[in-house]
Amino acid sequence: MKQNELDQQFMQQAIEQAQLAALAGEVPVGAVLVKDGQVIAKAFNKPITSHDPSAHAEMLTLRQAAQVEQNYRLPGSTLYVTLEPCAMCSGAILHARVDRVVFGATDLKTGAAGSVLDVFSSKQINHQTRVEGGIMSEECGQLLRSFFKERR
Repeated sequence: MKQNELDQQFMQQAIEQAQLAALAGEVPVGAVLVKDGQVIAKAFNKPITSHDPSAHAEMLTLRQAAQVEQNYRLPGSTLYVTLEPCAMCSGAILHARVDRVVFGATDLKTGAAGSVLDVFSSKQINHQTRVEGGIMSEECGQLLRSFFKERR
């Protein structure tokens, strides 16, 4: 299977996580971490229900993956997330040594993978994570637009 097809397959799983977030009343963001072609962790946003500002989908997925791997570093992994990571999540992704981040929708308010900031572009950081945005961006963005439209 080609990389683009794999990216879409795993992003679809992240979208399913985002849908679960929406059902729980959370901002619909989902994440899936893949290593050696296998999903090793997945989660959705839970800051509202858990009363935890750090409970973003990416953070929860990284924590879960670290437990599965029994390692706080996750080399050789790819993180799929429906929304461009914020600064907090981008920092954690770098510290976890994730090889690649694939995101769907851009975040023009807090995106830190190129929209508002680009945490990943600094060559001074001792680990370089490749970032690819816009994978299934319409589907990812529509989830967010629908969620916020219902709230207004």
